[in-house]
Amino acid sequence: MRVVIIEDEKKTATELVGMLRQLDSEINVEAILPSVSSSIKWLNENISPELIFSDIQLGDGLSFEIFKEITIEAPVIFCTAFNEYAIRAFESNGIDYLLKPLEEEMLHRSMEKYLRFKSHLLNHNQYTNNLRRVVAEMTTGYKQNILVNYREKIIPLRITDIQFVYAAFGSVYLHDLNANSYPVPYTIELLESMFNPRQFFRANRQFIINRDSIKNIEHYFNRKLYVIMHTETPEKVIISRIKAQLFFKWMEE
Repeated sequence: MRVVIIEDEKKTATELVGMLRQLDSEINVEAILPSVSSSIKWLNENISPELIFSDIQLGDGLSFEIFKEITIEAPVIFCTAFNEYAIRAFESNGIDYLLKPLEEEMLHRSMEKYLRFKSHLLNHNQYTNNLRRVVAEMTTGYKQNILVNYREKIIPLRITDIQFVYAAFGSVYLHDLNANSYPVPYTIELLESMFNPRQFFRANRQFIINRDSIKNIEHYFNRKLYVIMHTETPEKVIISRIKAQLFFKWMEE
């Protein structure tokens, strides 16, 4: 998840980065912006992040000026020491309003709210989504087979036979039902886009897992989940606590 922080207090920004990484190691803070002017410049010159955390009172004005100046697609979680700006915050793409000092539990609830918000946007029209899914599958929008190298041969591997995808040290491997491992010249992000999301779930940076290959799920420390596969994995498959609710919803589809 790509995140931008708009905050002029260096200590607060550093603490927020640490709390976010504690919640989910996959969160990537792309920029910490200390002012209205630097925020406008960065947001104009870069791809929109998925989520913005923003203080309100900055050294050169209120952060609302940023959202008046440029069109922001990303939802915003406002973090401030003052509660009088709440109404204006929700007029500026705000989905939550946290009072400083920030607490981990408050932040966790906000991140869960963001994931629910994101899920709602993606699924607000179930009929349209179902229709698109059928059309995508009819037009082979998702891969059915992938070519892999195996013992001096090139063989077609059915996507449904892949138990999990594993990425490590710059390489990506497909693991099949027979516990064979095949290196492939794709990034895990590209494979994620090629696979049907009803069947495969991006667990974390290292793993994409097949629904049919999940043996059971255990609670892990710090409210994370440990997913045990039918085939032994190179390392534990861990779902972060902010992804846990999304994962359970996917499992019940």
